[in-house]
Amino acid sequence: MALPLDGVRVVDLTRVLAGPYCTMMLADMGADVIKVEMPGRGDDSRAWGPPWAGTESAYYLSANRNKRSITLNFRTEGGRRVLLDLVRRADVFIENFIPGSLDRLGLGYDDLKKVNPGLVYCSVSGYGYDGPYATRPGYDFIAQAEGGIMSVTGEPEGPPMKVGVAIADITTGMFAAAAILAALRHRDRTGQGQRVEVSLLESVVGWLANVAMNYLVSGELPRRYGNAHPNVVPYQAFATSDGWVAIGVGNDAQFRRFCDVIGRPELADDPRFKTNSDRVINRDVLIPILEEIFKTRTTDEWIEALTAAELPCGPINTLDRVFRHPQVLHRRMVEEIDHPTAGRIKLVGIPYKFSATPLSIRRHPPTLGEHTEEVLRELGYSEAEVAALRAEGAI
Repeated sequence: MALPLDGVRVVDLTRVLAGPYCTMMLADMGADVIKVEMPGRGDDSRAWGPPWAGTESAYYLSANRNKRSITLNFRTEGGRRVLLDLVRRADVFIENFIPGSLDRLGLGYDDLKKVNPGLVYCSVSGYGYDGPYATRPGYDFIAQAEGGIMSVTGEPEGPPMKVGVAIADITTGMFAAAAILAALRHRDRTGQGQRVEVSLLESVVGWLANVAMNYLVSGELPRRYGNAHPNVVPYQAFATSDGWVAIGVGNDAQFRRFCDVIGRPELADDPRFKTNSDRVINRDVLIPILEEIFKTRTTDEWIEALTAAELPCGPINTLDRVFRHPQVLHRRMVEEIDHPTAGRIKLVGIPYKFSATPLSIRRHPPTLGEHTEEVLRELGYSEAEVAALRAEGAI
């Protein structure tokens, strides 16, 4: 069955997470992603264990399904020739080197568009391709710090905190995938390729969303609310008699039903809490009342009662419970595949579903250079030429 990106070929020079997450998304949708790695070393994340599955780190496995891997030292004459042959046949070229690095090797956008005018050339960096910080290396943790998200994450009286996953990297990868698809749409209409730039810092600033606008409109620095919401109350986690429950009361009608469920219907008519604006202003009065109420029942009891009233709620699950969750399992968000060195392994499933072109995990995350000879044969290289490349250290 055809996939949404059948026929799209991606030459992927990225490593670690932001770029690989982007190209994994494209690969999931059917693109032929050729992951180009240095011989003998490969993607840095291959060594980021434990834990390990066979010879691969769990970290590497998280962002590289549905791709092919070739080893290629493009600083050699033969390796450069192979890379340019790949580019001639490619729709997308993506890299995450420090800005200017590939230009100095004659592999920048201005160089490659001469080889392939329709090429979509995506650069993923820490800070963008120009400006005073352009040549600084980019790391997720630093982007979370500089982009402001850490300043609003954590308990009110505690230190700034990062998000528990590499959210700057992942969202940068998502933005890159969306931008690449838009550039391909433009290319299909006009024949014109272009450069696409995405950076960790800009991605973080871009999704500060309502928190950024609160500051830009009011001029007041936002504070940390822990698990609470700056603009909606009650919208946070509460301790129960045996754990925690997360609730989200998004409007005044929901608040009235919520008050009925907790056995305090009078709170809905209290002038301090009648509207969401009132509740935001008076959260320091309302929240302690609710904290005491939630301690009187178990998490499961609260979830049953709140769900019956069609109120958003859920337990705070550890990952063992996440991957036993009936909805997670029903939606195939954990899948088992065969891997040549690890045997039968579980991978996180694909979170976007298509009705006409359903997606699947078609390829295991590749071992280092697993497809080198296969790809070279597709490019027309003979056995003798492949042997010469190997002798040169190009593959």
